[in-house]
Amino acid sequence: MSNIRSVLVTGATGQQGGAVVRALIARGHRVRAISRKPDSDGAKRLAAAGVEVVTGNLDDGASVVKAASGVDTMFLMGNSYEAGVEAETRQGILAADAAKAAGIGHLIYSSVGDADKKTGIPHFDSKYLVEQHIAGLGIPYTISAPVAFMENTVAPWAIDGLRQGVYAAALPPARVLQQITIDDIGAFVAALAERREQVFGKRFDIAGDELSGEQQAKTLSEVLGRPLRYQELPIAAIRQQSEDTALMFEWFDRTGYDADIAALRRDFPEVGWHRYAGWAKGFDWSVVDKAAG
Repeated sequence: MSNIRSVLVTGATGQQGGAVVRALIARGHRVRAISRKPDSDGAKRLAAAGVEVVTGNLDDGASVVKAASGVDTMFLMGNSYEAGVEAETRQGILAADAAKAAGIGHLIYSSVGDADKKTGIPHFDSKYLVEQHIAGLGIPYTISAPVAFMENTVAPWAIDGLRQGVYAAALPPARVLQQITIDDIGAFVAALAERREQVFGKRFDIAGDELSGEQQAKTLSEVLGRPLRYQELPIAAIRQQSEDTALMFEWFDRTGYDADIAALRRDFPEVGWHRYAGWAKGFDWSVVDKAAG
């Protein structure tokens, strides 16, 4: 490959960051990961896969500058569920400033679809504040803004329902929601790193498919070979757990994501975009079935 990149990845031991690491390595790029706990099992797995793991954290700008030294690209993401929305914004701004100080040639920031459209959802707004800061830094950057994850189908809170033949979400049965698999997020970030100057200053909402809860349940029934029914969860029950999440589902129902899926497939064919059925067929359902048995 003529345009091999050296990329610093944040959140590399997590779901999305891990997908970015896998995609970059698969395409021959050099990857460095910043980790608060380089001796952790996750960090050791990264090292075994050929990733250079360095110590640092997003609350320590100096450690990010050091980690970013000598690489030409940086993938930055936050985690509002772990850190909280205010901390996510603070860490994102600090890390972006560190990227500039380190002379990073291309900063790729992972936001969320439609965060730039005044949704009023706290963990969307927290990311958009980071986007705005990055745009004002005067450095080459690109925003990758994924929609809902297909993997949410098998999130810990959903597993029990699937075992009982129910796919549940806090949306009306026929309400369409755009979704994307984390593997496509990783592949898209790798494509951005390779395209570099072609995507500077651009923001991409990214999605691989759009379908309703009813359609998801039907697809899962076909893939699993057993009937699943869709169940709409009351928004009040979601609100008891999280006001942020409730606001998000209300926005899904009222407005929803609007990524241009056809244009993404046309303009970024190398990503190999997955439809929901394709993702479901490729998923190892033994994690559900074994536990159910």
